[in-house]
Amino acid sequence: MRHKGKIAGEERRQLILRTLQEAGRPVTGGELGELTDVSRQVIVSDINLLKAKKEPIIATNQGYLYTAIPEATEEFERIIVCRHAPEQTEEELNILVDHGVTVKDVRVEHSVYGDVRASILVSNRQEVKAFIAQIQHAKAPYLLNLDDSGIHLHTISAPREEQLQQAQDALKIAGFLVE
Repeated sequence: MRHKGKIAGEERRQLILRTLQEAGRPVTGGELGELTDVSRQVIVSDINLLKAKKEPIIATNQGYLYTAIPEATEEFERIIVCRHAPEQTEEELNILVDHGVTVKDVRVEHSVYGDVRASILVSNRQEVKAFIAQIQHAKAPYLLNLDDSGIHLHTISAPREEQLQQAQDALKIAGFLVE
């Protein structure tokens, strides 16, 4: 639903915040811009101002996501260390999501910038395929390319601890897990 006319700053940011909280899914900057009748660049500034106020918003490859998790949701999480060639990224992510795991992020250690982290948030093959397509369309390098060794970390989560272990075991068999 598009608003009629531009909305003043704080009112617009509150509308963006409510929209993200109620969406339950990532919302693109373009969608938020259309809703509030401002450019995507204004949305980026508004999101940064909301983040500065400690609102739990992250930018994903699918759009902006409000990340406050309902307290009733119990989720297990761990960090794993992987190494593989860039062209094996889709295979790695598919192994994880096929075990019911959500891949939250990827992190590498850069010699100049230190830890570099990017949100991925994929939990099924369709999301993995969309993520890989976005990387290819943008001709963007995978973060694992920033480290000469190809070593990178993922934060993974699942409803059950055994799903995490099974996914980790499958990565080990595939030769992707660093132990």
